[in-house]
Amino acid sequence: QVQLVESGGRLVQAGGSLRLSCAASGRAFSTYNMGWFRQAPGKEREFVTSISWSGGGTYYGDSVAGRFTISRDNAKNRAYLQMNSLKPEDTAVYYCAARRKDRRDSAYFTDNYDYWGQGTQVTVSS
Repeated sequence: QVQLVESGGRLVQAGGSLRLSCAASGRAFSTYNMGWFRQAPGKEREFVTSISWSGGGTYYGDSVAGRFTISRDNAKNRAYLQMNSLKPEDTAVYYCAARRKDRRDSAYFTDNYDYWGQGTQVTVSS
């Protein structure tokens, strides 16, 4: 069992930056690949980015590539999402999620994650 708690979401102006944090507790954090998803009102939950258990592999959704950066610190049991050049369309609830590192299915789909946090609200004003 893994518990995930996101933090860092808040109101920010367009063009600004924000760093989200995901704190993990429970089973060994380094045995999980991590992902960030977001969900805007009335929309489906959307893949943002993922990182392998070692931090050696990262993937980004097209809408955030070049602006967002995912990272992790296994010693601190934390994953991070650095968001730069924020746009109003980035407004959403952001969720971190964990999937066992031995899974071979795609990291892009919500069904392929084993644990989820409760989410943190990010609002970008124009």
